[in-house]
Parts: sequence; structure tokens; C-alpha cells
Amino acid sequence: MSFDVPQLLWLAPAFGLVGALLALWGRGARVAHARKWSEQLAEQAARLGRSSPLVIGLVAVGATLALAGPRWGSRVVVAETKGLNLVIAVDISRSMLAEDVLPSRLERSKRQARRLVHDLGGDRIGLVAFAGQSFTLSPLTVDGGALNLLIEAMDPELTSAGGTGLAAALERGRELLFAGDPVADRVLVVFTDGEAHDSLAPILEAAERLRRERVRLVLVAEGGIEPVPIPVRSLDGVLMGYQRDPMGEVVATARRDDILTAVADAARAVLVAAQLADQAGAVRDLVSAYKRSPQATSTAAQDISRAWIPLLLATVILLAHTFTRRSMALISLLLLLVGVRVAHAQGPRNLGDEAWARGDYAEAAAHYLLQVRAGEGGDTTYYNLGTAALAANDTALARRALERAAESLEPDLRFRALYNLGLLQLHLAEQDSSQAAAHLEAATRSYREALLLRPQDAAAKWNLELTIRRLPPPPSGGQPPPGGGEGAAPPPEPPPPQGLSAAQAQQILNSMADEERRTRARQLGQRQRRESRGHKEW
Repeated sequence: MSFDVPQLLWLAPAFGLVGALLALWGRGARVAHARKWSEQLAEQAARLGRSSPLVIGLVAVGATLALAGPRWGSRVVVAETKGLNLVIAVDISRSMLAEDVLPSRLERSKRQARRLVHDLGGDRIGLVAFAGQSFTLSPLTVDGGALNLLIEAMDPELTSAGGTGLAAALERGRELLFAGDPVADRVLVVFTDGEAHDSLAPILEAAERLRRERVRLVLVAEGGIEPVPIPVRSLDGVLMGYQRDPMGEVVATARRDDILTAVADAARAVLVAAQLADQAGAVRDLVSAYKRSPQATSTAAQDISRAWIPLLLATVILLAHTFTRRSMALISLLLLLVGVRVAHAQGPRNLGDEAWARGDYAEAAAHYLLQVRAGEGGDTTYYNLGTAALAANDTALARRALERAAESLEPDLRFRALYNLGLLQLHLAEQDSSQAAAHLEAATRSYREALLLRPQDAAAKWNLELTIRRLPPPPSGGQPPPGGGEGAAPPPEPPPPQGLSAAQAQQILNSMADEERRTRARQLGQRQRRESRGHKEW
């Protein structure tokens, strides 16, 4: 047996004694008042309610024991779910460190993979990382938290073999999928720039095998088509130079659409474009119609809460006392009901919500901004801040807050933030005619990304159509209007943690930085030894 608040066990007898003494004092006061009228009335009052102090004491003890939170025993909980078998394979070769997309190809792939894990909660997801070698990071599991930790830790230093072996990655993903439930569809999602260092023939052979065995392949392209160097950064993230081959020449890397297209044709796969802002949303929409298999998961819940038992005993004693001394019991029940009502009514006030309800949007934005700086509410507070600032016509604040909310892992919140971003850009296009085309392009991107989350939303479709109609026609023979890209403003810095002094925080940061330097130095030494042997490291 255990207790949530064991300290209350020592206080339970004290609370019971206080309750009994108060009841005894009340009974004595009642007898004294009756004696002022007559001795006979005092004797009658003394005969009534003799058990009231004991009852009130027991009720107080029972309520205190319930608040202490007793727990014991266990029970089996069976959860029925329907899940899809899906494996995420991420290319962690050094070419994925290229920064032709921000912050890099690898970081963007990790961000989209984390969103995909969040959006497919309940499905069985496995994780594969590959470069020159392929290895399983996680078998099929529904533990999204563990998957996110593994995705965050992905780095080129996880593997000792450089280069990119795409055929081995496809084969490793296939083996992992066939270890799962045969009833559900099997899906392999591969994040890569397509720059494979193995020959095309084994890659196409692995892709055709996926098609024959009915594994649905989704290729998510990363990077740009223009060759760019691969940065080599110091332990502190400072650029030290660029990746070089064994001959000393700077290595240039680019997205290989020819390889990705050939693999997609061989496997009859879907190729998600690199220019798409919400690649995870596109993958989620693709797999939404695939067949999922029912699965029963049994878990043993330990230390079940038993607070209801002492609370039930106290209630039974109080109700039994109602038939012998109704006035005392009814008053106690009334006080209990009033206390519960007051406890419900006294929730934490949200001044921003209250100002919004009054229609004072500027004040609401000010309160939400204070909540953001205090680190309260997460992405929802950023959305509330951006929406209130938009209503108050504070466009700069609204843009920063809504762009931050649009990076949320919650699909519904992300959709609403993107929708309001489109409205903001439409308002800016009306106010600033000189930059109207740029604002309308930004609104178009926001609504297109929102429709990936809710393809059937009529309001978003109408606003997108209205925005496209307002766009000026492209100049003949000129370049197409700018669009897409990864130019979203970075999210604001999170507020500093509360409860630490400046010296304590600096001490913690210094210890973390020292450990990071040692780790990076060790990894850098390993990388240099491999490069000296002439292996491809990109």
C-alpha cells in the first residue's frame, strides 16, 4: 500500500479530534441556549445529538484519509486499437548536412518525421537510420515518446560507414515491416536526398521487390537541385570549412531526382516533393486510407487509487446520521456541496480570455504576450496571441506569433494558425499595395499548407481561390512569381526556466557545454581517421 500524500495520515486523527471538539462545543452551546428558556428544554437538548461529535470526527478522519490518496492492488486494462505498420527510414549521410534548406536537410527530415509520429498516434511505427550501413533504431511500436527521442538523436556520427546505401535501407525497412501484423498494410517512408553511392541496379531490384510484396513505398525528397558544399562545423557550430574528397577537392551535393524518380517508378511509389512545406501532412493524408488491423493491448495497472473507500465510508456514516440527527447531517451535506461548487468556480483565471470575451483585443494580446514570456500554455498561447494581435491590427506581433503556432505538432492548432496567417497576409496586401504580390504569394502558401491538413475545408478553399484571383498575372517571358521555399521565420527563443539563479543556470550550461565538447571532439577524431582511409563520407 502507498499514499499520494502520506503526511496527511498523521494529520487525520488531529482533524478528527478538531471536528469532534467543534461538534461537542456546538452541542454544549445549544444546551446552554436551551437552559435559558427552561431546565426541561435543556434536558431534552442534552439527550439529543450525543453521537454527533463522534460522527463528525469519523467523517473528518475518512475525508482526510481519502485526500491522502491510498493506493494498492492491480488490474489488467485491455485497450482495443487499429494500427498501421509503418517504418520511417531517415538518411543520415553527411550529404544531409547540406544547408540548401534551413536549417539543413537532416534537421528538416527529423522535424517532419517527428510530426509524422505525432500525427499517426496509435499506428505501429518502426525507425531505421541509414548511410553507408543501415540499422534498426526501433522495431514496430506505438510508443511515440521513445520514437521522438531516437529521431532527435540521429546524427551522421551514429554510423561508422560513410556514403549512402539506399538498397540496403529499402531491404532493412522491408524486413522490419514483415515482422509486424500481416493484416494491416505495410508502408515504408524514406527521407533522403537521393544521392546514393551504390549502383542503381540493386536499388531498383530492392524497389521492385517491395512492389511484388505489396509494400507501399513513400519517398520524401530533401534538398535542392543546385550543387552546394557540405559544411564542416566546429564543436560550437562555427563553420570551419567544407567536406573534401580524398583528393582534397570540395564535395558538392545536390538532390538526385533521377534516382528518386527511377526508384518511385520501380516500386510504384509516391514521391513527396522537396518544395512542399508540410511533407508530414502529405504523408499522413496518403496513408489515411490504408488498411489498419485491430489489436488488443493488455497492460497491468499497478497501485490502483482507493481513495473512494474511506470517502464512501464517511458518506455512509453521514447519511446514516441523517435519520437520527438530521439538522447536523443536512448542514454538513450543504457545506460539502457548497465547498465543491466553490472549488469548481475558483479555477485559474485567464485574463487574456476575459479581455477577448469583452472585445478588448489589444488588452487580450498584452495578457497573452505575458503568458508567452512566462512559458505558459505552449503553442496554444502563441496562437491566442497571434489571433488577438490580428484582431487588434498589430500585424508584426500577429505574424511572429502565428508563424510560431504554425510549427505546432497538433494538426488542428496548426491548421487554424495557417488559416489566420493567410488572413493576415490578405490584410497586408490590402494595406500595402506596393508589396501586395508578395503578401498574396505568402497567403497562397499558407492556405495550401492548411488544406493539406483539412482538404475539405470550404472556408480555406474559398480564401485560396480568392487569393489566387487577386494575384497579378506573371510577366510574359519572365520568371515565375516566388513561392514555396523554407523561408519561415524562426520561432522566438523560449523564456528562461524559472526557479534558478543566474549563477546556477550558468553553471549548468557550462557543464553541459563541456560534455558536448568532449563528445564532439571524440566524434571528430573518429571522422578524421575514417577520412584518412579514403572512405566516402557524404
